Amino acid sequence: MALVHSGLGVGAAWASGTASPSVYLEDMTWTELRDRIAAGSTTVLVPIGGTEQSGPHMVLGKHNARVRFLAGQIAQRAGGTVVAPVLAYVPEGAIHPPQAHMRFAGTISIPDAAFEAVLEGAARSFKQHGFRHVVFLGDHGGYQQLEARVAQRLNHEWASDPSCRVYALAEYYQVTQSLYVAELLKRGFTRAEIGTHAGLADTSLSLAVDPALVRAGELNRAAQAGKRGGVYGDPRRASAELGRIGVSQIVDSSVAALHALMQEQAGSSPAPTPLKK
Repeated sequence: MALVHSGLGVGAAWASGTASPSVYLEDMTWTELRDRIAAGSTTVLVPIGGTEQSGPHMVLGKHNARVRFLAGQIAQRAGGTVVAPVLAYVPEGAIHPPQAHMRFAGTISIPDAAFEAVLEGAARSFKQHGFRHVVFLGDHGGYQQLEARVAQRLNHEWASDPSCRVYALAEYYQVTQSLYVAELLKRGFTRAEIGTHAGLADTSLSLAVDPALVRAGELNRAAQAGKRGGVYGDPRRASAELGRIGVSQIVDSSVAALHALMQEQAGSSPAPTPLKK
């Protein structure tokens, strides 16, 4: 899988030489989207990022750039799928007194209820326009349960209407906490080094998506800063090569989960659908 970014950023061109037109809703006119839906693109991915500190070595918009890129990869592989705009404002904890990431400049936190209301409004909008599957992709662990709650609430409300279902695709995030960590452990890295936030795993994923997300000259300072500097792990041996392992796992797991959901809704056999290459 080639991971290429342009000078305009990941959002402007997420891969080089890929099929056009774009899978990103923002790149389409309303008539182009209407025609895309009519032609069978009835799944929409809602990428959810966040604006938060990731130590002195990663940009505040890391989650936003990463989830947009990965959603594009997933949409291309899954087929019949478009990608909604990234949600960059998410719950990050108490503001006053500040807790967790809010202790660091630049982190933005909104109330849980506001976050859920945005997701719900987006899902209702997509249903109105003819999408049959609305899929939340959360790049951050803190709001996974909130995504699931919105999906459950809307599916309960629409139980008698089979035209649209909402999913919180847990596999997208879970793979970074399981398969990816396991692979890094096999390669000789320690759990303390891999970390849970801004460590080797987190930093490597960002390097694979776009090296501009990481300040390579700050890796030593980040390791020394530790938790007091917002770093839970050790990013010094992070690399794009290691990150590409995680990217492939995220995309593979997400596409497989999407196909399973489509089959379940259609009432077809649970046998796995071959992934598109």
